[in-house]
Amino acid sequence: QVQLVESGGGLVQAGGSLRLSCANSEGPFGGRAMGWFRQAPGKEREFVAAIRFIGGRTYYADSVKGRFTISRDNVKNTLYLQMNNLRPADTAVYSCAASRTPFGVDPGDFYSWGQGTQVTVSS
Repeated sequence: QVQLVESGGGLVQAGGSLRLSCANSEGPFGGRAMGWFRQAPGKEREFVAAIRFIGGRTYYADSVKGRFTISRDNVKNTLYLQMNNLRPADTAVYSCAASRTPFGVDPGDFYSWGQGTQVTVSS
């Protein structure tokens, strides 16, 4: 079972940093690839980043490459998203998500999302 809980959101000025965390309240992630998505008001949910369970290969949306870093601690069963040089356009609710498989990182591979944490970037 996967019950994801995010934390670490908040209000930050443009250029600032935040680190988001995601844990599975039901236990380990179960060998799944994991990802982060975001949804801004009035917009559809969009992919931000993903990481495979085996090998740890990472994938990013073009809009966040070079600024965001996804990582996971399989011992602590925690997923992270380090966000640097934040921009007002990054304002959104950020949710972590679990993939059906260890390798699946296409948006359609993700089947379970947390409630999300609000990130607001002021100009």
